[in-house]
Amino acid sequence: MSGEYAQGPRPEPEFAELLCMSNFSFLQGASHPEELVMQASRLGYSALALTDECSLAGIVRAHQAAEQHGLHLIVGAQFVLSAPDEQAGQRMALLVKNKTGYTQLCRLITKARSRSPKGQYEFHRQDIADLPPGLFVVLIPQEHNHAAFPAWLGWCASRYNGRLGVAVHWGHHGYDRAWLQHLQTLSTLYGVPLMGSNDAVMHAADRKPLHDVLCAIKHNCSLADARPHLLSNAERRLHSRRELAQQYPSALLAQTLLVAQQCQFSMRELRYQYPREICPEGTTPTSHLRSLVMAGATLRYPNGVPDSVLSQIDHELALIAHLEYEAYFLTVHDIVQFARSVGILCQGRGSAANSVVCYCLHITEVNPAEMAVLFERFISRERNEPPDIDVDFEHSRREEVIQYIYRRYGRHRAALAASVVVYRPRSAIRDVGKALGLPIHLIDALSKSQDGGYNRQLNVEHAQQAGLDTADPALQRCLTLAEELLGFPRHLSQHTGGFVIARDNLDELVPVENASMADRTVIQWDKDDLDAMGLLKVDVLALGMLSAIRIALQTLRCKHGAPQRMQDIPREDGVTYDMISRADTIGVFQIESRAQMGMLPRLKPRTFYDLVIQVAIVRPGPIQGGMVHPYLKRRQGLEPEDYPSEALRSALSRTKGVPIFQEQVMQIAILAAGFSAGEADQLRRGMAAWKRRGGLHHFHERFIGGMLNGGYTREFAESIFKQMEGFGEYGFPESHAASFAQLVYVSAWLKCHHPDAFLCGLLNAQPMGFYAPSQLIQDAQRHGVTVLPVDIHDSQHTCILEPPVLRHHRAGTQTQTGTVLYPVRLGLNCVTGLGAEAAQRIVESRHRGRFMSVEDLGKRARLNRQELAALADANALSQLAGHR
Repeated sequence: MSGEYAQGPRPEPEFAELLCMSNFSFLQGASHPEELVMQASRLGYSALALTDECSLAGIVRAHQAAEQHGLHLIVGAQFVLSAPDEQAGQRMALLVKNKTGYTQLCRLITKARSRSPKGQYEFHRQDIADLPPGLFVVLIPQEHNHAAFPAWLGWCASRYNGRLGVAVHWGHHGYDRAWLQHLQTLSTLYGVPLMGSNDAVMHAADRKPLHDVLCAIKHNCSLADARPHLLSNAERRLHSRRELAQQYPSALLAQTLLVAQQCQFSMRELRYQYPREICPEGTTPTSHLRSLVMAGATLRYPNGVPDSVLSQIDHELALIAHLEYEAYFLTVHDIVQFARSVGILCQGRGSAANSVVCYCLHITEVNPAEMAVLFERFISRERNEPPDIDVDFEHSRREEVIQYIYRRYGRHRAALAASVVVYRPRSAIRDVGKALGLPIHLIDALSKSQDGGYNRQLNVEHAQQAGLDTADPALQRCLTLAEELLGFPRHLSQHTGGFVIARDNLDELVPVENASMADRTVIQWDKDDLDAMGLLKVDVLALGMLSAIRIALQTLRCKHGAPQRMQDIPREDGVTYDMISRADTIGVFQIESRAQMGMLPRLKPRTFYDLVIQVAIVRPGPIQGGMVHPYLKRRQGLEPEDYPSEALRSALSRTKGVPIFQEQVMQIAILAAGFSAGEADQLRRGMAAWKRRGGLHHFHERFIGGMLNGGYTREFAESIFKQMEGFGEYGFPESHAASFAQLVYVSAWLKCHHPDAFLCGLLNAQPMGFYAPSQLIQDAQRHGVTVLPVDIHDSQHTCILEPPVLRHHRAGTQTQTGTVLYPVRLGLNCVTGLGAEAAQRIVESRHRGRFMSVEDLGKRARLNRQELAALADANALSQLAGHR
């Protein structure tokens, strides 16, 4: 630059960047929020505004990074006016000045997103006609749309006096001086100040190649075809203050500070409040929770509540009251009570199984008095964050629970949490390879050579082993850019079932948008963001085995004396454990895979706690840590139990000196590596999050060094650390494994004693599990079950048990345990290509008498040609038309 703007070196000015898009402006920003904050801090900026497009999805991560680096973070968002507005295409940003402004910004984003399908938005000039004073408006003029800008500026100037500015970006396009003079003329005419801005979409210039690739991905084309859409240079980055001083008049930089001073809102001002309707009139959350827990305790312990349990109840309730979490437990209890009131099976799992309060509220089914569990793994004073209760519901009826939550609290107060879908090695290679124009066969070979997990690096050796020439420049470029893309967010998906429920409008705390599924709404923050901001999340999860168990138990009502409820099933049944030890577990929850079947004859479970270990041991954590074989040898008496120290005996004695569970790794960190309880909890978080953010590597030296100082061998220390990484990929806490072991035992008992009803449950709960329906049927037949084919006259909508006396069936076979087996009649739901409505019409029309012909069936049940063909393919028409 020349003239008045280039008179020798100038001092580094104070500067606040007011426009900045991260990679949460999907496929537009080329840097993580944390990278932008770190770079702004390094460059000495006074403030940084994160203004992703119609989104606050990255703001929590930016907030955490800003607190860490001591940077003033301004909350904001950018918008582009939508057609058919006469100002369509104009860009603007709204910056939050105070708490009221934050609320209004959330509501504006919610309104814009609610008008469009997932991932899109519509923003109209009328939305901001009466913009509240808590927001500052920044107009972002576009050179390609400059003719319409004066009218747009005039419209805004007439409304936002004193809180309006125009951003000027020096893009080194060759006409920057003329563009600046044009904007200065408009600034004088309308009395609106100009402010300098990087208009950043990346933190550093070296992200320009990645930004080009993202642009090509966004437009679904190659880099060559995307050329008209690419940035002409890397100027839209965070520049040094010295560079800014050389580019912009000092007044434009000083104006950014005046705006930043107006924007004093902090994310720390947000306060989550629990729903009101959880307590009856005249009660408090504390008193109501205690009364429910004590009532539940009398049901759980009909012979009297043991003193140890009463003591634990008092301990837990005192901590819950101290942290003011009563409303959270009452909310989960309310949802569980609804499910049970309409006959939906449900069961809590995860760390909540450490709690006797959850057990007494019938949220979980693991009796903490019988397990070596730790309540502080669930809630602790030191962690001071909301507990996390995961509840599984029948997968076929979970939608009833979700819609109950919407009805109970309203859509304005309840929504699902988001799940940030990030680039993994394979998806990164596919998208980058396509953008670079690599041949499809090469992209496929390269992506298949990589692991499918959340690795933080690409494995070049695997690519070489697949026969690929990694020295080829095109391939090297693909690998480099794909590795840079790892961990970048691709889009927001909906969490598997994490509901956020607020006392008042949810969009006062966080923007809400439409999910891809009908009648679902999603907030813009994921689980980690919710934890950081202290928002209540209730996990309403789906589990197919619960559906199968409920159907099996309902089916057993035709058998006299058979159990009707899960709690009626006898405990510690030796015959059931015999079947499990033989690996006769096709269809049994969690232990039906080939890997689990291979382990069962070696571990030979004989007690419930053996099942807890069985569930947890066939996981990458114990396997990668080399813990499986030592445990088996010690269990079989082939190797003595060995404890690295007496201090670790308390943590490892229940698993014969071998760490298997996540909690044990945490205990080792405290007892052997000298971690504090707080550091151990951070380690736990790292085990859960390392696959997404690389959260474990910075613990390595601290952990290994601590164990070496404690007198342990490096080999032992490294094996434990390797196990932690395995837990990050897929590892179970002990309480989680205990919850799953309950369903393992129930499903195994049903298979052992009532394989006929168990088959009905599995077939009617499809799709689920490892095995196709035909494999489940063959397995049941090997266990003596008679399976009758689908028949147009005899089959109901679902699979049923037919009493043996009907239709001259044999009187019923028996299992080895003496249980009479009924024939299983396959239902119309087993016919591929026949919908539920068509099946229902067949059953209803049958009430008027037997069908006389295929034509009669088609006419009375209103079946089309495809539905009749599906019945014929299933041989269901044999009584009308003979064998298919």
